[in-house]
Amino acid sequence: MEARMNASGLAADLAALHFLRPAWLWALLALPLLAMWWRSRRRRASIWREAVDPHLLQALLGKTGGRAQSAPALIAALGWTLAVVALAGPSWRQVEQPLWQSASPLVIALDLSGTVMAADVPPSRLAQARAKVATLLAERDGGQVGLVAFADDAFTVAPLTPDAANVALFLDALHPGVMPVDGQRLDRAIAWSTGLLRQAGFDSGDILVLTDDADAAARDAAANAAAQGYRVSALGVGSTAGAPYRLASGGFATVRLDPGSLRELAAAGGGRYATITSDLGDLDALGVLEPRSGDGTHQPGERGRSWQDGGFWLLPPLMLLALLAFRRGAPAVMLVLVLWWPGRVAASDLWQRPDQRAYQQMQQAAEAYRNGDFDDAAERYAQVEGADADYNRGNALAKAGHYPQAIEAYEEALRQDPGMEDAIANKRAVEAAMNRQPPQGPQSGQQDGDDDSQQPGDGQGSPGGGRHRQQASGRGGDEPATPARPPVRPAGRGRRQPATG
Repeated sequence: MEARMNASGLAADLAALHFLRPAWLWALLALPLLAMWWRSRRRRASIWREAVDPHLLQALLGKTGGRAQSAPALIAALGWTLAVVALAGPSWRQVEQPLWQSASPLVIALDLSGTVMAADVPPSRLAQARAKVATLLAERDGGQVGLVAFADDAFTVAPLTPDAANVALFLDALHPGVMPVDGQRLDRAIAWSTGLLRQAGFDSGDILVLTDDADAAARDAAANAAAQGYRVSALGVGSTAGAPYRLASGGFATVRLDPGSLRELAAAGGGRYATITSDLGDLDALGVLEPRSGDGTHQPGERGRSWQDGGFWLLPPLMLLALLAFRRGAPAVMLVLVLWWPGRVAASDLWQRPDQRAYQQMQQAAEAYRNGDFDDAAERYAQVEGADADYNRGNALAKAGHYPQAIEAYEEALRQDPGMEDAIANKRAVEAAMNRQPPQGPQSGQQDGDDDSQQPGDGQGSPGGGRHRQQASGRGGDEPATPARPPVRPAGRGRRQPATG
């Protein structure tokens, strides 16, 4: 019974046999040409033909050596056939594999107008907004994320990237003081966010604005974004009771949350509205923690079947035939050299090009970065040459809290690639984070509520590890960021960046 089942299984495999790349089989037509070339070459190579008359040559040579002379040709023909069949991709069975899935991207537009210094949601709107964005970046389950800051104009803080921890790095540097001109042009922020999604090649995505009010121009911009396939949602920051805040001129004004205008904005953009809370209820209501699946993609956990390329089964016999192409004793000599190669280089590294070894080192450094071992990641990046390696080394040093060394790494990257906007922006942001570090010892308290970076409960003072920074970089059970040159805060296209210091 078992033999009958094995025979039926073999018959089924043979019936399903086909080639994934059948065009390679045309190369078998070269075999007759190669055989003719080989025969012609052997005839010309015979030294006896130059010394013996043709009618005596057959009697002199006889039939001895015919098989020995034809053996290399047969081996070469067999090797050619095996190589061509392997390249054609023979396949006779299907295997399960997870289907690719695409999560909807998200662009966060954060209001950095002077109104965010109001303290109607203690300690300030800015502190609450930065903490909420940090929580969103830490809790969001996949999908690319970008960050835009706006006042009178909009600027890119971080383009769309799957590296959420890199986006969270510079939340502490976001302050109304970094904006060139005060204002509250939400319409420009929505239009700028739409451009980021479109430039990244996404036909659909989400835009989340954190602000307190929306005018008619903002609603028109949201409707335009929705017409292009981008959903606009709003998170209201503040309270309806309102609070005073200091104007740039030195006076004071009162600002209040307008939930009605933000609901109209969300309705025009096809999104949702929620008021900021101290828990995850607002983010759950907005639906931004679980990225939407794009059109035509598959849900997580869904699996499909694909034909397995069986050409690799032909590689062992092909390699055995290749050994016969060496001179006598050469395979044994090569084996000894591989096993007893002096030095610390592994036998596998012997066959790698320098660029392959550098790539492997970069992968190991990225793995150390993902595991939170930033010192080890920095050491591994230091062993690789190039501007990208120095840039990533700066990221790892910044995450480890070694800010002066991180700045030196960014400067080394800029020495090799002066136009690397990522390194320029990151260097400025690390310098800004160093400047914003609180002095040692007890704090003397707040003055007029202008700067919330040292207020109790903010967690934004130390660039190396406030509560919100730790939330964003830890990411719970999610995979941490991989610094494979993800731009933390590159310059926006065609738009000047605000200073981060």
